[in-house]
Amino acid sequence: MGRRITVALDDDVRAALVAQMQKSGKSLTETANETLRLGLVARESANKLKPFKIRAKNLGLKPGYSYDNPWDLIEETEGAGYK
Repeated sequence: MGRRITVALDDDVRAALVAQMQKSGKSLTETANETLRLGLVARESANKLKPFKIRAKNLGLKPGYSYDNPWDLIEETEGAGYK
């Protein structure tokens, strides 16, 4: 058996633990330990992930077109009757 400690839980965390405890049929201590272990493993795994990077590519705009009037671009792509 582990050491006994006192921890102040936020209301939402306590409610989630109690709900999980009732669903699993395990004690609050077992549920809290299991949940903490899973959270610690997930955090460790997340720390090992490389940051997601986006490599932007300039697609440019075809000659003769302008961003000043987007409706002309829409009409050109979608047709004159587009609404």
